Amino acid sequence: MMIFLDGLAIQKVEGRYLSNRMKSKENEEIINPASGAVIMALGIFLYAAIDAFTWINHTTGKILTVSLVVLAAIIYKSLFTQLLNKPYIFAILGNPVHSFVIGSWVAGISVMSNVIVKYFPDMSVGVQGMMLINTLLWLCFLVNCFYQFNEIMKRPTAHSTHGVVLLSTVATQSLVIFWVKVFPSLPAGLLIAVMSLGIFFYLIGTTLIVLRYARGNPWTMIDDWTSTNCIIHGALSITGLAIVSSQLMSGMFIMIFWLIVFVLLISVELMEMVRAVKRIQKLGWKKGVFTYHISQWSRNFTFGMFYAFTITMHENPHYLNAFYDFHRGFLHFWAWIVFLLLITEIGLWVGSNGYHFERITRGDVS
Repeated sequence: MMIFLDGLAIQKVEGRYLSNRMKSKENEEIINPASGAVIMALGIFLYAAIDAFTWINHTTGKILTVSLVVLAAIIYKSLFTQLLNKPYIFAILGNPVHSFVIGSWVAGISVMSNVIVKYFPDMSVGVQGMMLINTLLWLCFLVNCFYQFNEIMKRPTAHSTHGVVLLSTVATQSLVIFWVKVFPSLPAGLLIAVMSLGIFFYLIGTTLIVLRYARGNPWTMIDDWTSTNCIIHGALSITGLAIVSSQLMSGMFIMIFWLIVFVLLISVELMEMVRAVKRIQKLGWKKGVFTYHISQWSRNFTFGMFYAFTITMHENPHYLNAFYDFHRGFLHFWAWIVFLLLITEIGLWVGSNGYHFERITRGDVS
C-alpha cells in the first residue's frame, strides 16, 4: 500500500493500522509532511531579501510577518496533530529518505523565529521559549537522522536518495543562526560542535546522493532528478550564514567557501534548466514547469538562503574581500530572482488549491 501526498509517495509500513483507521473514518484530511518548506521559503524572504525592496516598508513587513505566523500555526497544528496518528508516523519513519522532511519542520520554526525577532524584538523572550521546544524537536530529529542514514548506508544504491536528506544539515544550521543572534554568550565550542555536526550530515548526504546517481539503477533527468536536489547548494548556503553570523572563520576562508557555494548553485541549477527543457519538450509548458508540487518550495528557500548568506557576508566588515564590488551588483539582481520566483510559486500554490488540506479516501489507498 502507498499513501500519496501531493506527489510525495510515502511507503506504508503498518498496513493493519491504516486498514482499521479507514474502516473507522471514511475520509481523513491530511497535510503534506513537507509543508514546513512553505514556512522556510516565505520566512527566508522576510528575513533577508525583502530589505532590497525599499517600497516594502517596515509596517508592511510586520503585516507579512503576522500572516506568516498565522499560516505557520495552521500548518504546524496539522502536522503535530497527525503525529498522534500511528499509521501516519509509521508511514513517514518507515521510508528512510522521506523521513528527512521532518527537518523542514525544525528549519521552518527557526526561520520564522528569526523573522519575528527582526520585526518584533520585544517578543524575543517568547520566541526563545518556542525555540526551546524547537531544539527538543531537533534532538528527536537527530535520532531519526542517525538511524535513517545508517539504514540507507546499508544498501545505498537501493534507495532513491535525493536532496531531502540534506535537510539534516539545514535543520541543524538553522538552530545555530538563531542561537548566535539571541544567545551571543553561548560558548564557541558548542557552536562549532553543532555546525560541525551539520557539515558531517552534509558529507554523508551528498555522498549518498552521488552514489544513487552514479551507481544506482538507471535514471533519467525528467523522472529522477528532483527539485529537492537544489538543497545541495542550499545546505551549504545556510552553513555559510551560520559561520558568518558567528564570525568563527577568517575572511579568506569565507570568500573561498562562498565561491564553492556559488559554483555549486550554478552547476545544480544548470542541470535543473536542462531538466525543465526536457520536461517542456515531453509534457508541454503547463505540465512541464508550471504544475505545482510542494518540493518546489525548496528552490525558493535555497535561493533566498543564498541571498541571506551573501548579504550578511557583504555587510559585515570582518569579511571584506575581493568579491565586494561583485556582490553589490549581484545582490540587486539576485533579490529580484528570489522575489519573482516566490511570487510565481505562490501563484502556482494558490492556483492548485495547494493551501487546502489533502484528503485521503478509500479510493486513494491501494
